[in-house]
Amino acid sequence: MINTLTRATTLGAVMAMTTAGWAMADFSEMDPTTLRLAHVVNEQDAFHIAATRFQELVAERTEGAVTIEIYPNAELGDERTLLEGMQIGTVDMGVITNGPVANFLEEIAVFELPFLFASAEEAYSILDGEIGKELLDRLSEVNLKGLAYAERGFRNLTNSQRPVREPGDIDGMRIRVMENPVYVDTFRELGANAEPMAWTEALTAMQQGTIDGQENPVGVIHSFNLDETQTYMTLSRHTYSPAIFVMGQGVWDGMPEAAQDVLVEAAREASAHVRQVNMEMEEGQLEELRERGMEIVDDADLAAFQAAVQPIYERYGDAYGEYLGRILSALE
Repeated sequence: MINTLTRATTLGAVMAMTTAGWAMADFSEMDPTTLRLAHVVNEQDAFHIAATRFQELVAERTEGAVTIEIYPNAELGDERTLLEGMQIGTVDMGVITNGPVANFLEEIAVFELPFLFASAEEAYSILDGEIGKELLDRLSEVNLKGLAYAERGFRNLTNSQRPVREPGDIDGMRIRVMENPVYVDTFRELGANAEPMAWTEALTAMQQGTIDGQENPVGVIHSFNLDETQTYMTLSRHTYSPAIFVMGQGVWDGMPEAAQDVLVEAAREASAHVRQVNMEMEEGQLEELRERGMEIVDDADLAAFQAAVQPIYERYGDAYGEYLGRILSALE
């Protein structure tokens, strides 16, 4: 059982210690700095909500010494391109879905295993604890700096062909997935033709009918009006997908320590904020999608889906070293 009170107390203590560092700092002597923060979704999406909250907190706590400029809608590239830009210094930072990050640090994909987390609270307990921090810190191995885990959320299947209640209903469908082997193999186990592609490409493919479906949290399905091309949604909640406030290691190293403290604290607070926003908005978003004509399946045989993807654990368990075992033990 997850001790929510203990977790909240621990996080509060960590945030308080971080606050002590920047609260006494004099930012008036710091050279003004502008950081470009990019993401690939629109201004209605939770990523943008997290980014704008982060922007506000950083401006306030550095007394205007650090300005965050936000570039939404993949203006600076898809998520892989953004991460590569951070590595070489052409992009400063971003809010990035965990799946593409795993192409740079394989072990962080452990969070993407299907049906690993039964609830958001379970996911938070791992992400905000020792295991999550270790993996954030390990991003330095690939010249990236992880600040905090924001949220993409529980992913659900949509399609334009038919209601999906059991794995056999997906057979033969062309489903867009993130460019990550765990997602590709998960949907292949379910019988789909998994099509890995960037999100901007997926939107065009759905409009042109070259793919049948995709999988994403309710917030994404709603903010991108996917009901216009996707008739059916199954509340499969097959994967909890974190997001990460991440920046280039070189940019991080060039910031004064007090500013670094502000960036970490602001990222944590913005992440907590967007988690709460997601929770509060989901039911209303589902109702709006129903009103707009989307058929939402909420009685799928999730046990059958879970059984069908068990080979994924056998295939990837060793690749994630000790992390999978530690997560499962912590969730017991």
